[in-house]
Amino acid sequence: MRIGIISDTHLSRGNCELPAKLVKELKKCNLIIHAGDLVDIGVLDLLNKISKVHAVRGNMDCNNVSSKLGVKEILNIEGKKICVMHGYGHPDNLVNILKNEFFSEKPDIIIFGHSHVPKNEYIDGVLFFNPGSATDTVFAPYRSYGTIEISKDGGIKADIHKL
Repeated sequence: MRIGIISDTHLSRGNCELPAKLVKELKKCNLIIHAGDLVDIGVLDLLNKISKVHAVRGNMDCNNVSSKLGVKEILNIEGKKICVMHGYGHPDNLVNILKNEFFSEKPDIIIFGHSHVPKNEYIDGVLFFNPGSATDTVFAPYRSYGTIEISKDGGIKADIHKL
């Protein structure tokens, strides 16, 4: 199972276009997870044309997104528990916030956004994965997205890809 991971796209209805390279790579995925701050629901419509999508809302999302998406989502994919939440508060405290939100769930992977800074790190046996932002370089060191591959034997391969 190949999962495309994006977050913090911050696209408005007038500019609901993702980078061509990202769209090409997402077409190779079985599933897309968007970790919030779509801003406009048109992003979700666009992603649904590419693959099956799971998404959560972020702190910058308009009412047309917030009314359709939850704050958290817990997925079971190929025997792995994946918890998704945009995140909130100061970026330096995101890992602790997410631990408090999800550790009782005993997740294998926590996917998040908010900081726009990519993260691909195991902490206390859990993969904390932030794909960064595919569209922003104001808060991000570079534009990026992520992929997570879960093999039939339960192996996890997670990568951040620069755009």
